[in-house]
Amino acid sequence: MKKIILITGISSGFGKQTARLLAEKGHVVYGTVRKETAAEDNVIYLKMDLMNYDSVRLAVSSVLGKEGRIDVLINNAGMHTGGPVETSPIENIKLQVDTNFLGMVNLTREVLPVMRKQGGGTIINFSSIGGLMGLPFQAFYSAGKFAIEGFSEALRMEVRQFNIKIVLINPGDFHTNNSANRRNFLAPSDSKDPYNEQYLKTMAIIEKDEGNGWEPVVLAKKLVGIVEIKNPRNRYIIASFEQKLAVALKYILPGKLFAMILEDHYKIK
Repeated sequence: MKKIILITGISSGFGKQTARLLAEKGHVVYGTVRKETAAEDNVIYLKMDLMNYDSVRLAVSSVLGKEGRIDVLINNAGMHTGGPVETSPIENIKLQVDTNFLGMVNLTREVLPVMRKQGGGTIINFSSIGGLMGLPFQAFYSAGKFAIEGFSEALRMEVRQFNIKIVLINPGDFHTNNSANRRNFLAPSDSKDPYNEQYLKTMAIIEKDEGNGWEPVVLAKKLVGIVEIKNPRNRYIIASFEQKLAVALKYILPGKLFAMILEDHYKIK
């Protein structure tokens, strides 16, 4: 059955691939971008900035004005920063949390009354493996994703009575432009920074893992299936066997032992 879908952040990566595949399946797909971009792949582009509440409201009202409903909201858009907790610029910290969490909350709150009045819908929120375990020098990225976890679990119970489903997506490492984009927001490398040596060593491992990750289309195909299934699961961890194992081990092993495994991977001394 054809669905009206609103997905954020379709200029590249997961969002672009998912929007394209959903449109090819015959769904009506509205995708948001922050900058004017030529539309392609039968996707309807909307200019929207998650940091601007007026643009969020305008995007939602535009979809409603043309379609009268929104069946699926995919909260995909986000950003990545990196750096030590102590020395990261405060403006980067605020931008990270405001974009990945508060922006998503604002859009979700705008769509909820629509879905409630129409008798149901599905909201798919992008968390991360980094939303299930804290990652070194990614503290504020992890913090934002942990917030999405708690938000989604609470919201799921609140909206169950209105037939609104909340689905969490936890991607592992994927070969996207995240590494390149993160470099615009990395804490400055400074030889006088007490964290500098460890920071550079660990970030190199993180970027290598991302570079060796799966292609975004793998996740996009999974998302299409989630959108089209009648009763999706509460959570989908879309990651390599090793990363799924790491998630399982976190809940099985003593905390100190699991921390030692992470520290060994990221060469924390």
